[in-house]
This record gives sequence, C-alpha cells and structure tokens, in this order.
Amino acid sequence: MKTAIVVGNRGQDGSLMTWRLEQEGYRVIGIGRTTTDPPDLLPAGIADRRTVFELVGRLQPAEIYYLASYHHAAEEEQPDPLVLYDRSFATHVTGLLNFLEAIRLRSRDTRLIYAGSSHVFGRATAAFLDESTPLNPSAAYGITKTAGIHCCRQYRDELGLFAAAAILFNHESPLRRREFVSQKIIRGTLDILQKRSERLLLGDLSARVDWGYAPDFVDAMVRICREKQAGDFVVATGESHSVHDFVGIVFGLAGLTLEGHVEEKREMLRKPVRPLVGDAGKLRRVTGWSPSVSFEEMVTILWRAAMREVQPST
Repeated sequence: MKTAIVVGNRGQDGSLMTWRLEQEGYRVIGIGRTTTDPPDLLPAGIADRRTVFELVGRLQPAEIYYLASYHHAAEEEQPDPLVLYDRSFATHVTGLLNFLEAIRLRSRDTRLIYAGSSHVFGRATAAFLDESTPLNPSAAYGITKTAGIHCCRQYRDELGLFAAAAILFNHESPLRRREFVSQKIIRGTLDILQKRSERLLLGDLSARVDWGYAPDFVDAMVRICREKQAGDFVVATGESHSVHDFVGIVFGLAGLTLEGHVEEKREMLRKPVRPLVGDAGKLRRVTGWSPSVSFEEMVTILWRAAMREVQPST
C-alpha cells in the first residue's frame, strides 16, 4: 500500500485530496489544525524540523501534497502586517522547506507537489496568465507563495528532487470557508429565503474571477504529481465570470430576483480583487486534464449542497 502525506488536510483541498487518495487505496497521513487549536496556529508539526524529518524518514511516502495555507479573504479584517508575514512565511515557506529537506536527506524517491496561487501574479496585466508570466506578487500571501514556488524550483533543478508546483486559480466546493465570497453569496441567499435577512451585501458585483471546481483542481494536482517530470503548472478554467453572474445563478435557483435583495458596498473590500484569468494549456497538453463541470454547474452544486443542509432528505 502506498503512503501519502497531505499537509493542510483539514482545509477544502486537503479534505478533498484525502478522500481522493483513500478511494485509490492509499494510506493517507493528514497534517493539519486540530479542532482544539486556536485558529492562528500553524498546521501541527510542520514548523518542527525534527518532527518532519522523523515522519518522512519513517513513512517513506510515495507522495506529499503540501496544501497548507494561511489566507485572508478580500472582505476579512487584515491582521498586523508583521504578524501576517510571520504566519505566511512559516506556513508557505518554512514548513515547505522542512519537507523538501526531509525528502532530500531521508526519502529521495518521494514526490512533492506544492499548492501555489494565482496571487503570485499580483499586478500582472496580460489577458491570460501561464507558466511564462513573470511572478509579481503584491501582498504577503502572494509573496510567500512565490517564495515557496522558487524553493520547489531550486530543489528540483539543482538538487534533483521531484518538487512540482501547481499555480491554483480560484476554486470552490461546498467545503469552502464561509468568509469567502462564494459562500457569502450562498449563505446570504439562504438567509433571504428563510426570512433571516432582507439583503445580500457584497463588496463589488463587477469583480471578475476565474472560478473552477475544487475536485477538478485536486484531480489536476494528482496528475501533476504523477507525471514523469516535475514542473510548474497553472491550474485554471481560462474563463472569467463576475460576482454578479454568480449571484444571478444562485438567485435563479432560489426563485429570487436581484432587485431589492442585493446591495453593493465597495467599502467592505479590505484589498482589491484583480481580474486574473489563467491559461492551463500546458496542464491540458501534458496530463490530459480538463474541467469536468462548467461555471454554472459548479454554482448549482454549491447551492444544492447548501439546500441539503437546511432541508435534509427524510
């Protein structure tokens, strides 16, 4: 039986990845926050080099999926900049380096894939962003994710490890945290439907996003991890849709009209949302990957999952 380590196993991608690998017959070791941890703690163990070395050396995992992330949504209150950088670097860089070094010294056949982010492109202005687009991050999240990608490149190119990076654009599932705009729309619509609220408040209805379906992105990372040669891969749909589009689909499913129910308050945004669209041409060519659901199908999946929570089948 093959063993895989999923770092960040309690998040959206980590939960989906764990399920996917277990379905394939893998023994999966998850590393993540426990339910009793304060929310600002690092995923358990990744900051302790000795613990990581012992774990990797003992398990000799076939694959490591480094999905740990310290992230804030656009409408969330931002912490002190120094605190933000400390936590971001510890999660996106220091923990990653501990695993890369453990592989180099204790388990050189292990394959590692690092979950990057479209935020590494930051201020990019190109219509479509791919692996050749310069990395130009503009905030702590993107800066530290960029550093993680560069670490993978060095360990891959200079030290001979299989260290791949997936540059992930936005992707959603029913497991998405509630502070992100997709779930704010879903939950806010439910509140209106159930008479708990009269309006859905959003920061910018015109903001455009390259939105994919999280299980598809997990599938992409598995494919990247099992390729003959490691590399960097953009994972994206190549399409952008506005927040207004998203709301329109959800309201249509709920039998509501936008008029009188949706209010735009741009002052809610704590940071700008840039309209980044990815070009996953390399991923498609090399691995044969393609999205399994459309944007509208993805939104419908999210809505139906939420409805099942409030109207469970009898």
